[in-house]
Amino acid sequence: MTDYKPHEECGVFGIYSPEKVSLLTSMFYGLYALQHRGQESVGISVSDGDKVLTHKALGMMNEHFRETASEVLPDAYAAIGHLRYSTTGGDDLANAQPVTVRHLGRSFSVAHNGNLTNTQELRRGFELTGSVFQSTTDTEVIGHIITGERIGAENITEAVSHAMGRIQGAYSLVVLSGRELVAARDPNGFRPLCYGKTEDGKYVVASEDCALAAVGAKKVREIDPGEVVTFSPEGVVFNRTRCNRNKSSICIFEYIYFARSDSVIGDCPVHKARLRAGAFLAKSSPVEADVVVGVPDSGLDAAVGYSNESKIPYGIGFIKNKYIGRTFIAPDQSERENMVRIKLNPLAATVKDKRVVLIDDSIVRGTTGKRMVSMLREAGAKEVHVRISSPPFMHPCYFGVDIDSENSLIANGHTVQEIADMLGADSLAFLEIKYLPYLISEKGDAGCCSACFDGKYPVKVTPGSKTRFE
Repeated sequence: MTDYKPHEECGVFGIYSPEKVSLLTSMFYGLYALQHRGQESVGISVSDGDKVLTHKALGMMNEHFRETASEVLPDAYAAIGHLRYSTTGGDDLANAQPVTVRHLGRSFSVAHNGNLTNTQELRRGFELTGSVFQSTTDTEVIGHIITGERIGAENITEAVSHAMGRIQGAYSLVVLSGRELVAARDPNGFRPLCYGKTEDGKYVVASEDCALAAVGAKKVREIDPGEVVTFSPEGVVFNRTRCNRNKSSICIFEYIYFARSDSVIGDCPVHKARLRAGAFLAKSSPVEADVVVGVPDSGLDAAVGYSNESKIPYGIGFIKNKYIGRTFIAPDQSERENMVRIKLNPLAATVKDKRVVLIDDSIVRGTTGKRMVSMLREAGAKEVHVRISSPPFMHPCYFGVDIDSENSLIANGHTVQEIADMLGADSLAFLEIKYLPYLISEKGDAGCCSACFDGKYPVKVTPGSKTRFE
């Protein structure tokens, strides 16, 4: 697991057009908007109505990828794209998505956000019957299942729906075949997925609605947990046979950290959820201070919320170098620490001779937090009080977040005061678990998954069997 922040594996994007046109510019814009969800690899598949073609590369969206994709991907009726993070196999292009399957003269492509809880069982079953896998991703397992279901199914939509009866865990899928774009979300709705429509009649599917706006699409709605939505020449078809089977369990960390601040998930703006987190922190963990600062980017909104509630002035405490990627990508700990200094620089004019409240969204191991406290003190801060807009991480995640070892989490085996001492902070407080449902609903009645904090998993999991496939 990374030292800096937990991460989830990816973001997905898709677009359907009634006419065969170049969809690449829209794909590029949509994927750029979701870049925060995956910086390790990027891939696009397009369908010209007959065959599916795929282009993938390691790294982020960039000019080189745009140029090479434009050279090999033709005009199309539909396209899907994927941005990936991983925990294993990071330098292997075979693990990049989308995964394209060719079988019995037909082809389809699938991209996936989430993590299956029965990957090992399914994969083992396929391997014992002679199937060969080219990657370590659970997306390839999904591709095998859809392939098998498609043999007896009337269409790709029916095959996807049947496949959902065999896979377990978290998944938001986009599937491309012929002139059809299929989007599907697991019955718990762990990961976000929405769709919208452009003025010229194209339909767009994305992990977050900020990507819809990037291509000029107006959001229609979220795809419901368990729902399959198909876009084709016959129109838009909704399959809801697997809906309303489970309580909605959207990952609460989407609101705290993963999602872009300008996105709306469900009925709740992410920005508002983070403001609420900061306000709850100010109520439950007040401190006398002169200025509130946030860690860019996901700590900024919570810092504003803390400032508004506490009446302590908000200030810009760090200047961010926008040309440095996420620090956990660095291969070793010493380099990660150095990258923190390169990426973030404290603003002495804000913190010198001040009692500072430092707001961040989470603490994993604490090494980076220690560095940031140290930088504030070097910039002249008299006191540094750390406030975290999430509870302490205590348990592994089985649904697509890179939290896989309780032993690696600083909150296990250390008291809050001990962690504060390790950070070099004058005080430390976390958001209390009881506030989590209220981040996304004023009544506190919204369903969410907070198992990495409280150990209450929405579906059955087997401790010690966390899949290492992404």
